[in-house]
Amino acid sequence: MIRLALRGEPYDVALADVDNIRPLGAFVIFDELTLDRLTAIERLWHAMFGKRVPPDPRMTPQRRQRARQMLRAVDARQAGATYRAVAAHLFPHHENDAATWVGSSTRETTIRLARDGMKLVRGGYRMLLRRPRRDR
Repeated sequence: MIRLALRGEPYDVALADVDNIRPLGAFVIFDELTLDRLTAIERLWHAMFGKRVPPDPRMTPQRRQRARQMLRAVDARQAGATYRAVAAHLFPHHENDAATWVGSSTRETTIRLARDGMKLVRGGYRMLLRRPRRDR
């Protein structure tokens, strides 16, 4: 397995018997991840032939932002920060006073971000590279 960078796009590729004469082929396993693999192959093809690489549809800007917030929440919690302190940094424009904190939607969101962030840290990060599916 090698990491190939084409036009700034990273790809993990396993190559066998490669030369400059024969065309490359791709082996695709047919399972629940087939569409994800085909997307990666399409993006690799665009990069190899100097075309504009289409954006990766597996990570929407919203999912990317939420993943960033989850990891920030995990880092803060592991450093000993309280949920309220984490919320103050993640959501600086929301009030986090003691009187309303217990029933606050910001509190619930912060707890969910920390919980889901721990799932990423424990190996769930692979889910980030899968297309959203309705059956999950």
